Amino acid sequence: MIMMQFYSTNKTVPQQNFEEILFMGQAPDFGLYMPESIPKISKEILNKFNTMSYAEIATEICNLYLHKEIAKEDLLKISKDAYDFEVPLVKLELNHYIMRLDQGPTSAFKDFAARMMSRLMQHFLKKKSQKLTILVATSGDTGGAIADAYLGLDNIEVIILYPATEVSARQRKQMTTLGKNITAIALNGKFDDCQKLVKQAFGDADLTHLNLSSANSINFGRILPQIVYYFYAACKISPQEPCIISVPSGNFGNLMGGLIAKKMGLPVEKFVVAVNENDEYPQFLKNSKYQKVEPSKACLSSAMNVGHPSNLVRLVDLYGGHLDYQGELHALPNMDDIKNDMWSISVSDDQTIQTIKKTYDSLNYILEPHGAVAWYGLNEYLKEFPSKFPCISIETADPAKFPEEIEKILGIEIGMTENMKKQSNNQEYIQKMDNDYNSFKKMLLTR
Repeated sequence: MIMMQFYSTNKTVPQQNFEEILFMGQAPDFGLYMPESIPKISKEILNKFNTMSYAEIATEICNLYLHKEIAKEDLLKISKDAYDFEVPLVKLELNHYIMRLDQGPTSAFKDFAARMMSRLMQHFLKKKSQKLTILVATSGDTGGAIADAYLGLDNIEVIILYPATEVSARQRKQMTTLGKNITAIALNGKFDDCQKLVKQAFGDADLTHLNLSSANSINFGRILPQIVYYFYAACKISPQEPCIISVPSGNFGNLMGGLIAKKMGLPVEKFVVAVNENDEYPQFLKNSKYQKVEPSKACLSSAMNVGHPSNLVRLVDLYGGHLDYQGELHALPNMDDIKNDMWSISVSDDQTIQTIKKTYDSLNYILEPHGAVAWYGLNEYLKEFPSKFPCISIETADPAKFPEEIEKILGIEIGMTENMKKQSNNQEYIQKMDNDYNSFKKMLLTR
């Protein structure tokens, strides 16, 4: 097998290998990198996944993309170090499951991508004598996961931008109490503004010498690890039977992992793409016209407050179309194939609240807002399209990350995780900034 190559969705720059795109993040032409071909998984291997550990499955999946760049035994060591926590599959009713992706150190699904990506970077940096600055825009959970995953790594500095008023206190403290090589910037703006500043910096020739890279889901190094948990969940429940998977979606990196898994051969009957009141994607499926939500709407499921998801560029490309990072649709993808694979719904805050209440009252299970959006979406889909296939709804964070909201809805106290307890009284290091690119650029140049 030859080394896997990756192309830009804008298709105007040369293809690169994984190591190169891992440190580049976004392509020079502002496209996002995609694998030139998607490897297939046989039914025989799917059956074997049923008895393998999470780290072993991660090794097998990642090896298909990295086999010429990282030895398989090194990948296994990296995977075991990254995934030293449980991945519960909770059966709530009938054949309906919750996949809890909240058992990592920051209690959010972003740990899966961040921990693997940081260790892959560390592996490659051992062969280099250079420094790296990682820029991250976060709507909530990404920042804490990246901060924890990269804390204390040699030669890597991390700068995190977050919307000052749209993250919870516990989310904020996971970014702002670490210090060392982690800098947290509270931006006077929305998540989309944070994301726009980061993208602009990557395209700025004046900053080339800073060796900037990304740990957002615009980097394929974040997407690759997110393929794994779809294989893990489906194969643990039923490796050969198709399943229905409901994905709470904001910037669509989570969904992209699932779509690539399906292209690799994972039997998925349908993806339920559950978004909050930022409904650009359900509207796109409805009328085949793409319109950003500007400004994005602030909802209870704060990590999903995205009016123009970066990874729609990849999704459209996967289905044969072309969307640029600014949101202009140059070529329509195959909408029939998209609708065959996906069903999308916008979930209001009121529906999210009622889902949290109903699930607690009837099933004695506490959903956090993002998981509630997915659970509501799944149940609405099944009302319209009843199915006997196994159903998996993804919960992306521990309810402890949203104590005020959950306590207000359910009237019960939500305790902290052990890591949260440690951080609760630590000093915060916050740099405040207006939504102005020149100010951001000056900060980068004068560090």
